[in-house]
Amino acid sequence: MTERSLRYGPDAAHLLDWYSAADPASSPLFVFFHGGGLEGGDRGNGKDPVFTELAGRGISVVSAEYRLYPRAKFPDYIEDAALAVSWCRANLPHSFLTVGGSSAGGYLSMMLAMDGRYLAAHGTDSKDRRQIAGYFCDSGQPTVHFNILRERGLDTRLIRVDEAAPVYFAAPPENPVILPLISLIVADNDMPNRPEQNRMMAKALLHMGWPEECVRFTEMKGYGHTGYNYAAAPDGSLVYPPMIEAFVKAAGELAERADS
Repeated sequence: MTERSLRYGPDAAHLLDWYSAADPASSPLFVFFHGGGLEGGDRGNGKDPVFTELAGRGISVVSAEYRLYPRAKFPDYIEDAALAVSWCRANLPHSFLTVGGSSAGGYLSMMLAMDGRYLAAHGTDSKDRRQIAGYFCDSGQPTVHFNILRERGLDTRLIRVDEAAPVYFAAPPENPVILPLISLIVADNDMPNRPEQNRMMAKALLHMGWPEECVRFTEMKGYGHTGYNYAAAPDGSLVYPPMIEAFVKAAGELAERADS
């Protein structure tokens, strides 16, 4: 079952689609943000084959929209993502909650994970797996996003690290025992510097004391930027749903241990 165009906030862009598992109250919920460079893309038409398959596998999925360039400026879209996650946490049935996204959506997910202020504004602790079990950051940019550089009038190829960069917030965790899972995924033929930056992000978290069980880095061989999102395996099945399912299950196992 898919419920279309649920409103999570006051703006016209604050819409989401909910692909519900058969028993949503006892199923995990995966909140997903689309890509498009923070200036394009949308939540889809309510018939996304990846999300439909995940719902059939017992994982409810939310596909959320957010404000985009040129109407939106930093940090509007991050605030929207935090609002969407918090609305889902409060209003949709689930056993536990995870967050993810692809490309620009991966950047948004990484920012929510690392800069706790956005979710804290809605009463959610981004680094407590009992509240958000994990973050699926698919080909996100750990440094300042290229469209934010453009907004600043800078060369979009520059590497900058400040409060618009997820890696800026890599620091020793206050409570390592309850940290969520952060999964960083890239293609081996991704955008320039994207594999190296994500590998650096994973290394930075480990260097700062994040437990190894909470940090995963995966390089998808033989693909370009997010090329596996709708790719088929040799047997014809989609590649992406099992990746997300494995992440959700691993995040859920960590969350269960935090509760025990």
